[in-house]
Order: sequence, then C-alpha cells, then structure tokens
Amino acid sequence: MAGRTAAVKKSELSAAKPALNGRPAANGKAAPAPGGEKVLNLGVLDGHLGYFLRRVQVWVFQDFIKTLAGLDLRPAQYSVLAVIGANRGLSQADVAQFLGIERARLVRLLHRLEKRGLTQRLDSPNDRRSHALQLTSAGQALLKRATTLAELHEANLTQRLGTTNHARIMEALRGFDARR
Repeated sequence: MAGRTAAVKKSELSAAKPALNGRPAANGKAAPAPGGEKVLNLGVLDGHLGYFLRRVQVWVFQDFIKTLAGLDLRPAQYSVLAVIGANRGLSQADVAQFLGIERARLVRLLHRLEKRGLTQRLDSPNDRRSHALQLTSAGQALLKRATTLAELHEANLTQRLGTTNHARIMEALRGFDARR
C-alpha cells in the first residue's frame, strides 16, 4: 500500500501533536512546505487505525488538559469523578473495571483525589472487604465546574472533526466499547 504523506510542523514532531492536514511529497521524500512544515511519508502507518487513534488521543488529552488547566484535573481524574458522581457507592474494583484502569493505578488516583478532599471511601454495606466510593461536597462542586469545561472541550473536538464525523466516531467507539 502506498503511504500517504502529511505536512508536519517541526514543533509537532517533537511535541507529538497530531497534524491532521496533509499534502503529497515529491518521490516520497521530505520536502519543504509553507510555514516551516516538513512533509513526511507515513508509509504503512497510513493504513494503521491505531496510529491515527493515538494521534487524535494526544490532541484530545492536550486540549482537555489545557481547557481544564485552572482546575488541576487530568482526564483520568475527571473520568473517576464522573463515574463515582453518577454511581454513588461503587467499589474500587467496579470503577477500575468500568474505566479500564489497573487497580493499583486507581488506588493511587483515589488517594490523590482524597488528599484534595474530593472523594471518600466508606465501608461498604454489602461487603466488609471493599469500600463504597462517593464524592464529597467539594468533589461534587469540582465535578460540576469540570463538566462545564469538559463540554467546551467536547465542542472544540466536534468543531475540529465536524458534527457528522463526531457522531459517527462516537457511535463506532461506543459499539467497540460495548463488546469488550
């Protein structure tokens, strides 16, 4: 399969930012482009879904972190707060499984959130060996502010992809997630 080429700014190469624009290179070699861009041939990567998903994921995380910078909240922390907020009393094991986070990583994440006064672990009424998770009032307030900003981030993503593409991608990825 012939590789597609992509125009990539030098700063994007070092920062691993997704460059979603492209133009052909002569003979598959790097060529100068307007604006200090280099044109690179993607080779076999052009046919790899994982490559493009990773590039988009990097952009999504960078935009999310930038949009929520004032709250000092990372994507995984936001996800944990959102799931606990929507499902009060879940166990750590349930949250880890639902979000696809290793239990050890979730324990560290919860510890940080507890130190900030955002979550608490209570004795589970159903199982003495586990904890029921819930948001504190500070956690609920932060989640509300974070959700407003996350919606702005999602609007940025929708604008970048286009409404139809965004809806199609969401549908496809929800279907993939349901089959795991």
